[in-house]
Amino acid sequence: MIEWRDAQKRFGANHVLRGVDLEVARGESCVVIGGSGTGKSVLIKTALGLLKPDGGEIRIDGRRVDQLSEAARVPLMNRMGVLFQGGALFDSLKVWENVAFRKLRGAGRKALAEAKEAAIEKLRRVGLGPDAAERYPAELSGGMQKRAALARAMMADPEILFVDEPTAGLDPIMSGVINHLIREIVTESGATAVTITHDLSTLRTVADKVAMLHQGRIIWQGSVAEADADPNPYLRQFLAGRAEGPIEAVR
Repeated sequence: MIEWRDAQKRFGANHVLRGVDLEVARGESCVVIGGSGTGKSVLIKTALGLLKPDGGEIRIDGRRVDQLSEAARVPLMNRMGVLFQGGALFDSLKVWENVAFRKLRGAGRKALAEAKEAAIEKLRRVGLGPDAAERYPAELSGGMQKRAALARAMMADPEILFVDEPTAGLDPIMSGVINHLIREIVTESGATAVTITHDLSTLRTVADKVAMLHQGRIIWQGSVAEADADPNPYLRQFLAGRAEGPIEAVR
């Protein structure tokens, strides 16, 4: 469903992606791990069309998305959902309006009512009731905001879901709630998912497949069980959270 072939991206002298090769099968949940600043967010932004790669190919469902015009990309984007790292909810909109945002532009009264009903149902799916739907994001806790953002990502029943650091800023209990919600939603919907994280609880809950990004390349990929058994020193250091090893801490 999603392929990066020798994908490259530079920002001036900073060569972030140095030839990424990664395939995510239809219906698979792939978790990309790696330290801060390794290019995980850049990787999914190239698939979303938010960043144009400097080399290589990016294909979604067989189509070269890096070569599509903005207009041609719209139907493809309509098949995607995105959970941004900070939630990225609009402060001036009520929670249900955030969730239904895709459907609000130019909507008449009937369509507006239908969009609100659908948004409330998605919010219910992530454990938020109608009372939360009528609040503004600032009136919600961090965990509730993240659940509302997940409801928005699922509003269009996407075939493809991109998730950026879903547990950032959350306590361990709420992190577990969000991780299990993502796993349930992906399993039930059959969506293809790419999650980027450095949180090992997300890795173990969400992943069918694990890929490790280091210095702009995928240096390891396999299942969670294979990751636990593989002697790869980069993988072992990351999973153990050790300061000593081949991965140098960014200071």
